[in-house]
Amino acid sequence: MGTHETHSTEPGPLSLPVPVTPAGRAALDAIVGRPSTTLIALDFDGTLAPIVENPEDARAHPDAVPALTALAPKVAAVAVITGRPAEVAVRHGGFAGAEGLEHLSVLGHYGAERWDARTGALSAPAPHPGVAAVRAELPRVLADAGHPGVSVEEKGGRAVAVHTRRADDPRAAFEALRAPLTDLATRHGLIVEPGRMVLELRPPGMDKGVALLEHVRETGARSVLYAGDDLGDLPAFAAVEKLRSDGFPGLLVCSGSTEVGELAERADLVVDGPAGVVRLLRELAAQLG
Repeated sequence: MGTHETHSTEPGPLSLPVPVTPAGRAALDAIVGRPSTTLIALDFDGTLAPIVENPEDARAHPDAVPALTALAPKVAAVAVITGRPAEVAVRHGGFAGAEGLEHLSVLGHYGAERWDARTGALSAPAPHPGVAAVRAELPRVLADAGHPGVSVEEKGGRAVAVHTRRADDPRAAFEALRAPLTDLATRHGLIVEPGRMVLELRPPGMDKGVALLEHVRETGARSVLYAGDDLGDLPAFAAVEKLRSDGFPGLLVCSGSTEVGELAERADLVVDGPAGVVRLLRELAAQLG
């Protein structure tokens, strides 16, 4: 799509950046013109929270909640759509009890779980039995692969993630583990979701695109902004592109990363990581008055 707009996150006058695509510019015009019918949907890790070596250390950008509380009352709804357990994203995001976020929903495990700010209620299906079976076999598979520094993240009994970022050669470990982890997942009825130096073994059937489309229908939104940073966000990008083909305005934002070039190429707007996402949310809230 050519050169993408980026902008500084340093303090200064707030002004909305210009998307590089006609569809993106039309979507931004629709969002600004009819904010009360807009859904703002955001990934968590890498989009609202900086990527860190240990996933348990991830926290939302310090200005994320203030930006969201400024914007949320002016739009139809805000959703965080994440591969994390919903409860973890709520805790790491600092969303619970934040005044102004009553319209926030956190869709965890790619939409299989849901937490609503208005009620504080968490809904989730029963864990897939394949997750426990995979967890039991995973130490042997990782030992056979022989890549020291690889770590395992438990995701509330509903998924298991294998992180290679702390391995001696993160990319080599990632590529070496794809095949054995895919074999392991397939034997137990799971799929492998690749990400930024992470391979997640999880149940099939839900992805961020499915979750986003369901939330659009539920909220009755007539335009959408989706921001993400990783391979797991591609289904949500595809969902927005499908909506746009039907005349539904949608703005695609990439939280910039050199690790996932495809997302940046498909985005209408590239910003400088979580700080850039926060600035965009602040700019949009200011524009809406």
